[in-house]
Amino acid sequence: MKTATVAVMLCGLCVGTLAPGCRDSGQKGRGPEASEPGGYELLRVFEVAGRQGIATDGERYYNSGSTALYAYSKDGRLVAENLEPFVDLEKPANHIGDISVHAGELFAGIEFFSDGRGTDIQIAVYDADTLRYKKSVDWDPESGQVEVSALAVDAENGSVWMTDWVNGTCVYRYDLATDSYAGKLHLRPVPQWQQGIAALSGHLYITADDGDAEADEVDNLWRVSAEIESTAAYVSHEKAFTDFRRAGEIEGIDFDRSAGEMLVLANRGKRIVLGMPTGLYPGYEREIHEVYVYSVPEPRRR
Repeated sequence: MKTATVAVMLCGLCVGTLAPGCRDSGQKGRGPEASEPGGYELLRVFEVAGRQGIATDGERYYNSGSTALYAYSKDGRLVAENLEPFVDLEKPANHIGDISVHAGELFAGIEFFSDGRGTDIQIAVYDADTLRYKKSVDWDPESGQVEVSALAVDAENGSVWMTDWVNGTCVYRYDLATDSYAGKLHLRPVPQWQQGIAALSGHLYITADDGDAEADEVDNLWRVSAEIESTAAYVSHEKAFTDFRRAGEIEGIDFDRSAGEMLVLANRGKRIVLGMPTGLYPGYEREIHEVYVYSVPEPRRR
């Protein structure tokens, strides 16, 4: 969700147990459980500082806020942070989306978001140890992309994929080796309001903020083949997030391949209407950012 000016509060990380906080009753609008292939078992939930993205290299957890980057050890210690991630950028920026980590580098989709669209979109690369800025890759305006809500490094295909929250018709691909625009993939059907993306075993997994929190509707996970030779691919429903503590905003996603786990970031507590924060839900004093950790079904590990 586009909240580029949201202040980020550093929260404790609770790994291995359910993090404290408000607990709500079951949600309405539950999704098609039968479509989930083997299911995803919820293992634990932990709280982080940032509301936008989550990534892991198997050794650390990386988290992005709208205007900050964080790194945690797996036992919950904050080991690095960058509270001024835009200071070295040549172009204006006010929003970071979902992130990805690869080969010692943290990749972030960054833009200046205003009036319902992004400008000066770029793939910004940071050192994964220090979170210091290294370089940027500019987007190709001719691609048709008008916003970046998330990105994912797809090492298997030598690509970086980017989603567009404003118009999710396509995901956009950049060459990992040459930093050049390589094409786009038409999604059929189109997941609504895409927030996170991750690559695993030849597929792209896309989180969508397609549930109406005002009506307690759940958000969803979608899967599509990471086609680099095709112009279009068919999307299938992967999971309805009926186990979130409250309907809110789903955000970033990544896979811990060594542990066989899926990480999904979700926000709860703040009321968002038409993309803008409009106060808190009853019972909340702040917005809570939580990472839900699921086991990955066996077929997805291969």
